[in-house]
Amino acid sequence: MLEKMKNAWRIPELRKKITYTLGMLLVYRLLSVIPVPGMDLSVVGEAIDQFSILGFMNMMTGGSFSQMSIMAMGITPYINSSIILQLLTVAIPALEKLAKEGPEGRKKIQEYTRYLTVILAFIQAVGLVFAMRATSKGGLWYVVIGISMAAGTALAMWIGERITENGLGNGISLLIMSGVVSNMFNWAVSAVSGMAAGTVSFLPVIVVIVAMLAMIVAITYVDMGERRIPVQYAKRMVGRKMYGGQSTHIPMKINSTGVMPLIFGFAILQFPATVFAFFPASGINQWWMSFQNGIWYQFVLALLIIAFTYFYTSITFNAVDISKNMQQNGGIIPGIRQGRATSDYLAKVSSRLTLFSALFLAVLATIPTMLTRVFGIQAPFAASSVLIAVSVGIETIRQIEAQMVMRHHKGFL
Repeated sequence: MLEKMKNAWRIPELRKKITYTLGMLLVYRLLSVIPVPGMDLSVVGEAIDQFSILGFMNMMTGGSFSQMSIMAMGITPYINSSIILQLLTVAIPALEKLAKEGPEGRKKIQEYTRYLTVILAFIQAVGLVFAMRATSKGGLWYVVIGISMAAGTALAMWIGERITENGLGNGISLLIMSGVVSNMFNWAVSAVSGMAAGTVSFLPVIVVIVAMLAMIVAITYVDMGERRIPVQYAKRMVGRKMYGGQSTHIPMKINSTGVMPLIFGFAILQFPATVFAFFPASGINQWWMSFQNGIWYQFVLALLIIAFTYFYTSITFNAVDISKNMQQNGGIIPGIRQGRATSDYLAKVSSRLTLFSALFLAVLATIPTMLTRVFGIQAPFAASSVLIAVSVGIETIRQIEAQMVMRHHKGFL
């Protein structure tokens, strides 16, 4: 392993990308300690302990939210705006037309996503600070706080895009991963110091570590798993050349949706919490607070994850188009007739894989809450954060391996 890391470092282009990525991640983490003025951190800490959704946000930002830094919103508004634009692309013909125009259309949608990110970051920051009563300053201070946090989110978005363009892997995902890893490191330090002081028992810490390792193994196994559909292409003459006559397969990933259903589910349940927080003394806000800490919240979250898994699969996998492309190129699945039978077979296989993926993600999302309820400890991770971290880690390793294989070096795996 050490020799393979040395080989990767010896490649000038790869070394430049690794250095650039690590440097930008370091800049992001340094910016995460710059505080927003006029904040009462003790009130913020109490709110995080009281509301699970705030704890989730703090987890995704690597503790920046609890410190109320300019990166307190993290990259979450960008994710939410991307989800909104992606859903609107299906619903609004003008956006759908833009998406089909190729790179220029996608560039325009990306521009809309940036604008919406800044707007959402400002609204979300002002709403959360107002709901938590995290500042005793006047009304103008809410504008200052909102602008500061929106600027931090815009800067984080810029850093992520630069990593994607000049570094290794997806920059936005790497920023989330850095926050997750930072939060786990902070928890490990506090756990060790707590056990040394006798304030933290040994068993809960071991349980959390074992649960986290089990989740990493399960996520890795499912993320790398795929169902291979065999395809046989017939020989055909095009001009003077012979094409086809080969056997291949269609790789269908077990979890083709990735972390998107989890993000969708948490984002949907986060919206009413933000709205009701503007009315802290109202009965509906009190009801929502008790609902968030109950078993029915987890049940609704699981249903949303399952529903979004099927929805996301339906817009990313089109069995009819795949069947038509296979038929046009002379491809056939052994034992399955071309045309309608092939599309029905692919849809059936996709439905089964989607059912397993949906149930897997739904169970995964409830594990941190189960640990909290059974052992009375706050898990330092969420299902979505671990899934993102593992998926990003695997994808980054794959990119490094591809660079090494191009230069005749063996990969990591």
